[in-house]
Amino acid sequence: MRVLEVQNLVKHYGKIEALKGISFYIDEGEIFALIGPNGAGKSTTLRIIATLLTPTSGEVKVMGLDTKRGAEEIRKLISYLPEEAGAYRNLTGIEYLDLMAELYSSSTDEKEKMIKRAVEISDLGERIKSKTSTYSKGMTRKLLVARALMHNPKLAILDEPTSGLDVINSFEVRNIIKQFSREGVTVLLSSHNMLEVEFLSDRVAFIHEGTIIEQGRPGELKERYRARNLEEVFVEAIK
Repeated sequence: MRVLEVQNLVKHYGKIEALKGISFYIDEGEIFALIGPNGAGKSTTLRIIATLLTPTSGEVKVMGLDTKRGAEEIRKLISYLPEEAGAYRNLTGIEYLDLMAELYSSSTDEKEKMIKRAVEISDLGERIKSKTSTYSKGMTRKLLVARALMHNPKLAILDEPTSGLDVINSFEVRNIIKQFSREGVTVLLSSHNMLEVEFLSDRVAFIHEGTIIEQGRPGELKERYRARNLEEVFVEAIK
């Protein structure tokens, strides 16, 4: 099943062309990465898909629903984790999850299941009862990833999910994403860490100056460009 379809997506900010007609798709259960340097258009694309921005032109469909006409329904099917996201600092971790579960759930039983799932995902132990203001960046990020996945969204949109994390926390977050993909959650992530993307993704698209310049499976791209890794593919693709 095709979970996401993006066709000829254009976004202007005044005279600035942030996106210049990009197209890609994601099938159910895939991890798809949009990668490129800062300012390439990654976050703009994710915000449009998450129904937070309106495109200048083009079409985005999530589970067959158009973002221009079906935004409210789409928001029930997706989760979005921005790069700059934070938790409410005067709440404990469990209070934060309780608050978020209240927004997604339609019954007490469903809410309790979501919270239990999120506690397991975050793996914070007794610190789940501490205020988030006392958390390290890694702990906060794991809590936020848990929030993004707690309701088993049809599409999880993750913007730089391991940004600023150390090796151990990055490893744990990547494994969480992998596990949920195996369970059927479709993931769209953006990153400028191409080595991480190579580990995580089924398919990737390179975006540069608002244009997708190449896309495909990591192994196929490396073979096509006779490259050792995706960084080398990107450098060759923009020449």
